[in-house]
Order: sequence, then C-alpha cells, then structure tokens
Amino acid sequence: MAEVHDDWLHYDDIEEGLSWETGGITVTEAHILAFAGLSGDFYDLHVDDDYARSLGFPGKVAHGLLGLALADGLKNRARVRLAAIVSMNWRWTFTAPILAGDRIAATIRVISKRPTRRPERGIVTVEFDLRNGRGETVQKGENDMMVHRRV
Repeated sequence: MAEVHDDWLHYDDIEEGLSWETGGITVTEAHILAFAGLSGDFYDLHVDDDYARSLGFPGKVAHGLLGLALADGLKNRARVRLAAIVSMNWRWTFTAPILAGDRIAATIRVISKRPTRRPERGIVTVEFDLRNGRGETVQKGENDMMVHRRV
C-alpha cells in the first residue's frame, strides 16, 4: 500500500469551506519555452515576442495549460496537503494572460465532498483562484480528487 502521511488531511478531516493560500512561483521565459518543447505547442503567441506584441501583449504569453500545471504543483506544495490518491477531473477557465515575470499563487477552497463505494476513499472537490502578483485572476476552476479516508 502507498505511504500516506498522517499530517496530510484525509477525507474525514476535510470540511466544506476550508480554504488556504498556496505559495507562489514566478513564471519565466524558460518555463514557457520548456513547456512549448514538452507539449509540442509552438504557437507563435507562446514563442514569438513580436507576434505577441502585434496582438497587444507585452511579449510571449504562457500556455494556458502551463498555468494549470503550475497551479497543480502549487497545490501539491501548499502548507495544507490532502491525502490524495488521484486527480479525477478538472473544469478550468483561462481568464487573463500569464506573462513571463508574473508571480502566480492560488487560493484553494473545498466546495464539496462525497463518499465512494469503497470505505477507504472519498471524493473532494476544490476550487482554485489563480492570481498574478497584481491580484488579477488569470485562471480559475475546480479539481475533483480521490482522497484517502481514515479507516
């Protein structure tokens, strides 16, 4: 059986409405270009400053999925940790650009939970508000996670 840390919140410890702030990460041009290489998404908006400026942006715009991936990483490094088994579903909205140099952080809030047929597991849904250093929401959404129960 996989190791479950006792200090992580199990399904039984989690209350709807619980919320916490993550730490932050500064998105760099290196993040954007590395993500282009990993994903194969070399769309000009992400790799060509002149093209991005022609659309009214100050420079390259991070991939939306890079923002989502970083949000998940921030969740997994936050001071509040859920005893998650697996991420099951994402419902996500990209509301503003993430630019190289932006420091992003999230507020996470538990919006629902439900048991499963298996007594050692439950489903928890958390809501994200991912903001840049200016306090603007750049992405938001929900994540359903399967979480260990204390049995």
